[in-house]
Amino acid sequence: MKKRKNVLLALGWYDHRLIQGIGAYAAEHHWHLSSASVTQEFVIPYDWQGDGILAWLAGEDELAKFVLSHRIPVVDFSLRRKHPRPRVVLDHAMTGRLAAQHFLDRGFRNFLYYSFADNWTYQARGASFVEELARVGCGCKWLKGHLVKTTRHDRSAWSVRQKWLEQELRSAAKPVAIFTANGAHALEVLEACESVGARIPDDVAIIGWEDALLVGQANLRSITTIDPNYEELGYRGAALLDGLMAGERPPAQPVLIDSARIITRHSTEVTSVTHGGIQRALRFINENLSQPFNVDDVAEAASMSRRGLHQAFIDQMGRTPGGHIRAARIETAQKLLADTDLKVELVARRSGYPSLNTFFVAFKKACGKTPAEYRREARRARWAAHDA
Repeated sequence: MKKRKNVLLALGWYDHRLIQGIGAYAAEHHWHLSSASVTQEFVIPYDWQGDGILAWLAGEDELAKFVLSHRIPVVDFSLRRKHPRPRVVLDHAMTGRLAAQHFLDRGFRNFLYYSFADNWTYQARGASFVEELARVGCGCKWLKGHLVKTTRHDRSAWSVRQKWLEQELRSAAKPVAIFTANGAHALEVLEACESVGARIPDDVAIIGWEDALLVGQANLRSITTIDPNYEELGYRGAALLDGLMAGERPPAQPVLIDSARIITRHSTEVTSVTHGGIQRALRFINENLSQPFNVDDVAEAASMSRRGLHQAFIDQMGRTPGGHIRAARIETAQKLLADTDLKVELVARRSGYPSLNTFFVAFKKACGKTPAEYRREARRARWAAHDA
């Protein structure tokens, strides 16, 4: 019998979704996974021997030194340390663009980004969020809580921070759309809104990055979030390691994993568009997505000329009517692929595509993957959530 590959998980932290993705690949390829308690306790298996290592080298120096001392293939899930080993990491810049477009689709023109640590992932998300908004002529104030002069590190730190955040919310032009660096930050914004009497989502719309595990779950379920796609991160990391163990050449650049999708909840279920024609246009688009229609049909429903509709969309939404229609169709298809077992042909039809081939081309161009690939990733995420 062919010898089973023995792979060490030297992660230094634990997330069930990442482990689920790794485990799915390992089961498909009959690996033996050795954790040696590294994922839950700081225990280094100095006498371990095997074929490859999946590691997260952003933590303890001793663990990183142990992993990098091996001459077998290693895949790192972090960018913190400088070393020549291959990496598979989340595309945090893509996350910022996704959040910006979600807000722009709803007509927002006032924006904030909130972070409270000098963390490279927070920086990447915030920078891309700001850049995407600037691309369509919108400004964004970055609330860097760790840099404000009132920040303290004694027993009053929490209350001082909350008062500063409350003041920022009071002074922000409304309605305002806020993207936060993580789920815990989103909860802070939610609590600050409650303190100052800001209505969600009418005055303040919020997107957080993932649901912070075990933190305020009841409240988090009301906050729109970006699924970071940890399951795919683990699966693709394992796939890369498998190739390296088979003698394939490592990639020259880190492999970037897209965020799975935005999970829309109460905190962004609103539109801040006040333009009557655009309101009518958006209503027509949302009510007819399963039908084939074009920009002329939308203009007629909005009681506007094609040129007037085009300019109004640019001014109010930051993109053309055609661009908005394409994005709405893709978002509908993503939800159907992720949340239902409908055949791809029916997904295409319900998303308003005239043919399966047209759907495949449009989806691959927008998402960088086929509908089948997108569905497989979404299912891995659903299985991980169910098992948790």
